[in-house]
Amino acid sequence: GTAGPHNHRSGHLRSLASLRDAPARYVSPPASELQRLMWTKTGSEHNHMDEVQPRIFLGDMYAAKDKRSLRAHGITHVLNAAHGKFNVNTGVGFYRDIKLTYHGVEAFDMVTFNLSAFFYSAADFIWSALSSATGRVLVHCAMGLSRSSTLVLAYLMIHERLTLAEAIAAVSAKRNISPNLGFLEQLRALDAKLQSARHNANGKT
Repeated sequence: GTAGPHNHRSGHLRSLASLRDAPARYVSPPASELQRLMWTKTGSEHNHMDEVQPRIFLGDMYAAKDKRSLRAHGITHVLNAAHGKFNVNTGVGFYRDIKLTYHGVEAFDMVTFNLSAFFYSAADFIWSALSSATGRVLVHCAMGLSRSSTLVLAYLMIHERLTLAEAIAAVSAKRNISPNLGFLEQLRALDAKLQSARHNANGKT
């Protein structure tokens, strides 16, 4: 295969993959174990925006409002995971002059908030952005740590077929992330559902 950007972690990912492919029923790793995969990016700098996967940028409200920077990075789509009057109040009109495609999710960074209701619509928006060869998407919330990272992880699980642990390892190598515990449990439920469905599909003759 071609050399990927994550080869230095391939041994770790291989061990995760062997876990995934075990014949026993897949169990998503506990939250405490998943949290150990986060905050692995070296260096103390905190950028407003980082490219965490090819053409997928994860960022904060400052990145979302800096139109000059968005243009410089070639951003074509913005997914705001903190949409709304009391959050990062941008919207379609805010980006009209630079012709960006906008999708807003009115989410709150609380452990009780059901972000999983938006996993598939957000993942499909990212997928749609990347379906164009020139598409580049910024996924942001207020700080670029919890809501937005949760939606990027869900995309990688749904469309790129990664396990949750693999998705966290891939994103954390590029930007420190910290989904709240409620979001992490929702991602674990998605992980179990997706892996179970794939295991069943693979088991059919």
